Amino acid sequence: MGDRYKTGQRSPANAYYAWDGYTDGTYSPRPTAEEMKIKLERDEVFPPINSTDKGAYWKMTSYA
Repeated sequence: MGDRYKTGQRSPANAYYAWDGYTDGTYSPRPTAEEMKIKLERDEVFPPINSTDKGAYWKMTSYA
């Protein structure tokens, strides 16, 4: 845990991830509450933040 992943990369594990900033280096506007945490299966693609139309960084918080 602690590794950072970005929109377009594939999840290395079945896990929960938390939003960790945008790929353009900004942190605003903040994603909606529903977009702040995601669950991905292994090999699923990390999504962008749809409400802001920006690429995102994600950090693993726990295995699923």
